[in-house]
Amino acid sequence: MLNVMEAEVESILDYFKLLEDPRSTINRRHLLGDLIVISICSVIAGADGPKAMGSWALANEAWLSQHLELPYGIPSHDTIGRLLALLKPQAFQNCFQNWIASLTKATSEDSLLATSTPQKVIAIDGKALRRSHDRKNKLGALFLVSAWSVENGVSLGQLATEEKSNEITAIPELLTNIDVSGAIVTIDAAGCQKNIATQIIDGGGDYIFSLKGNQGTLHKAVENWFLAQMATGFLGVTVRKHQEVVTGHGRTDILTYYHCHVPTCIPGRSQWTRLRTMGVAIRESHQGDKVTREVRYFICSIRVGVKRFARAVRGHWAIENTLHWCLDVTFREDESRLRHRVTGNNVAWLKRFAISLLKQVDDKESIAMRRRMAGWNPEYLSQVLGLSGV
Repeated sequence: MLNVMEAEVESILDYFKLLEDPRSTINRRHLLGDLIVISICSVIAGADGPKAMGSWALANEAWLSQHLELPYGIPSHDTIGRLLALLKPQAFQNCFQNWIASLTKATSEDSLLATSTPQKVIAIDGKALRRSHDRKNKLGALFLVSAWSVENGVSLGQLATEEKSNEITAIPELLTNIDVSGAIVTIDAAGCQKNIATQIIDGGGDYIFSLKGNQGTLHKAVENWFLAQMATGFLGVTVRKHQEVVTGHGRTDILTYYHCHVPTCIPGRSQWTRLRTMGVAIRESHQGDKVTREVRYFICSIRVGVKRFARAVRGHWAIENTLHWCLDVTFREDESRLRHRVTGNNVAWLKRFAISLLKQVDDKESIAMRRRMAGWNPEYLSQVLGLSGV
């Protein structure tokens, strides 16, 4: 009869029961489920590639033996590496969707206790793994486009491309794999495309796109309109304004947002599906005697509501501050030297999922400290995995 922990580990394996084993049946000794659990646990605990995963598994053999079958003992790092090189990244990610849904369900149920539930925000942005280039095979750094649930702090999906320029083609494919219904999808200027706007609207969501040079005429028109109206104090036009002051890390940020209907003078407005509003976000940062200023312009399908606009824009910045910063500093992703594209893609997804799990732990420790504690203490690792009886 299974004890509580064994039953819980088996429930984790339920998420992967439909995953096809890509390995040859010849000399296949280790169970697919055992290898997947080891991969997940080891990345949470500090491993950054197959070699480290195998070393972590050997160091924690006694604990793993209590919860996994391991018919031939601990698998070697070569066995783990071969599996990660063979697993189809999209199929692998799909198996995490129910697990992610179980995390977001708990957060959603908590939010129902509030008097009103704000519209969820999904931030989509790209990130390069800087040291993953492969000069021998003439491959540049691996570039990953990620979807991040701002409220829940979980990664919803990712897609790998060979070049940053391919982000435009990667975003529509990524959107087909996630549920955007009822959500505001925020995307940087690279994804500000008419077909992407249509896809989000058709999926039941709303969009907020940042504007830059790739939409030069539209960007300049929106910029000029706001500058002209600011010069007159918005005399004769209706614009909503919201301001916030954020302090921390020795810096004070004054955040000012303006949001309004798209005026008829903006060129090409009818070519964008359900384009309703536009906005500007101004961040003035004070650190000692140094003052910096950043201005970003946006087009939106949401109705006029400056606080909702501000919340979504601020939420998009979270994918940089919460996900990408954590990947670079805590998971040292930029230092990854994994050259095999499929392996790199799968390990990158495991890191994003690890962050999602680590953020769900209810304590006052940082993500970095939680990861260390998971590596030091298997019982804490069990807590991160959401296992009961710990």
